[in-house]
Amino acid sequence: MPEAPACGILNVNKPSGLTSFDVVRVVKRGSGINKAGHAGTLDPAATGVLLVCLGQAVRISEYLMRLPKTYLAEITLGISTTTYDAEGEVTLQGDFSRVSEGDLLRVLEGFVGQIEQTPPAFSAIKTGGERAYRLARRGEAVALKPRRADIYAIRLLKFESPSVEVEVECGKGTYIRSLAHDIGERLGCGGHLGSLGRTRVGPFDVADGVTLEQLEPRLAAGDWRQHLLPMDYGLMHLPAVTLHIEDEKDLRHGQALHIDEDRTASLGEVLPGMECRAYAEDGSLAGIIRYNEEGGLWRARKVFAPCA
Repeated sequence: MPEAPACGILNVNKPSGLTSFDVVRVVKRGSGINKAGHAGTLDPAATGVLLVCLGQAVRISEYLMRLPKTYLAEITLGISTTTYDAEGEVTLQGDFSRVSEGDLLRVLEGFVGQIEQTPPAFSAIKTGGERAYRLARRGEAVALKPRRADIYAIRLLKFESPSVEVEVECGKGTYIRSLAHDIGERLGCGGHLGSLGRTRVGPFDVADGVTLEQLEPRLAAGDWRQHLLPMDYGLMHLPAVTLHIEDEKDLRHGQALHIDEDRTASLGEVLPGMECRAYAEDGSLAGIIRYNEEGGLWRARKVFAPCA
């Protein structure tokens, strides 16, 4: 019987200077697994947690991208740029000398919660069918619409003017470059992102990540799978249910499920739209299911074959 294909998640501590796709290419080439992708882009200059999904794990990237994220950001006051980071052309130079720590704390507090932010013109967002950064590099005007962002917390770690170091906890789609730019604007002196590290994505911590320096020899030796985390490691925020063997068979054949109450008792109140991890009786992850109030049935969102 052939061995089940490898699938899972690599928590890679991305170095500065590589794109997220550069890292994926290294993993694909070294592992021999073509089905691979990442769950959340990091800018080339940024470092830290980059989740590389292999095999079937590519199909849960949407769930991983919804996980809360934590960043360590260094903001430089007094200079705004076209890219909102240190690589762009200077657009404004302002006087930061009068900015006090109290001023800074008040401004930071104003960004906590649900906010509207405009992504940088130099970003991968598509506008008119083309990436915004390509238009910006050609000198064309880029008008991106403001987007909602969820900022759960901003902690001031260090203030040595003009340098500001903050820790930011946020949701999907937050642009820390835009946050740095907007903080500078609100302080009246301008500002840009000096450096950025992603320290956490849900349960994935940078301290537990593997660097490319550590990973590449393992890929060459063929024993890299010791760093591969199971798919459900990134799904622990979803409740879990173990299926009867007949329900598992129905799930794999695309049938809606009527799961016995004794198996869903641990879920508490089952609400319409509720999603769960569904396990086979052998403990393997069989899929992700969603409850449909009509008929009291559970339907498959994702179905997974056994992994190595």
